[in-house]
Amino acid sequence: MARIQQISPGVRDDRRTADFWRRALGYVRRPPRYDGDEWIVLDPPAGVADIPLALDLSESPPRKYPRIHLDLEAHTGKLDEEVDRLLALGAQRVDWPHYPTDDDPEPPGVRARYVVLADPEDNVFCVAERQSAPPG
Repeated sequence: MARIQQISPGVRDDRRTADFWRRALGYVRRPPRYDGDEWIVLDPPAGVADIPLALDLSESPPRKYPRIHLDLEAHTGKLDEEVDRLLALGAQRVDWPHYPTDDDPEPPGVRARYVVLADPEDNVFCVAERQSAPPG
């Protein structure tokens, strides 16, 4: 069975985007494969089982509503703090018309909170926090 080897978002400025994701996720740049290798791949820190990001140069514009995106998880109770940190690193808020409403079904006792952001290349991603629903 196959498994995901890496995620490869398209970017125009791979160095700027690599700096953002390196600081956002605590990833490190993979050493070049050979002299002159300019391809930027970011690996999770040692001991962390996570998926690398390979930044592919692309001239095509990002889609307003992409068919695939990253979901980041904030620690419980720390969503706003994490969003503020990512904004300070260069992320931007996205006006997202598809936020869930109070009428949307969730498993009993669970309510998802999330915020939609975009990286410096306008690639959309979510920052989510799952928490218990308020009593009621």
